[in-house]
Amino acid sequence: MKKLRCIGLNLILLTLMLVMHARVYAEAAVEQGGASYYADSLQGSKTASGEPYDKEALTAAHRTLPFGTRVKVTYLKTGKSIDVVINDRGPHSDKLIIDVSGAAARALGLTDDGRGEVRLEVLGP
Repeated sequence: MKKLRCIGLNLILLTLMLVMHARVYAEAAVEQGGASYYADSLQGSKTASGEPYDKEALTAAHRTLPFGTRVKVTYLKTGKSIDVVINDRGPHSDKLIIDVSGAAARALGLTDDGRGEVRLEVLGP
């Protein structure tokens, strides 16, 4: 009987953890706002996740999404989209919701403008 109670308690705890984890992604499933991109001079700098910044990787900074979250970024001006992985915290301007790597900015057509309006869709962990 004790063993069954322990298993039941573990299942309840696991369910609660999964619900809380899913909630983080659901709250930020779609977001729209400003984006910018990292300067080339930051190449090799340590990101908040501990990884060095790689301007050729498809990565980004977001204030709250967990590291490793995959996000589809669509630049509204060009309609181009790219999938990035969150590996840093930022941006540090209240007017922006994401900073993307140089490679992601080029793929979106954002480099000439420097900043632009984007839509973010969380794809998952």
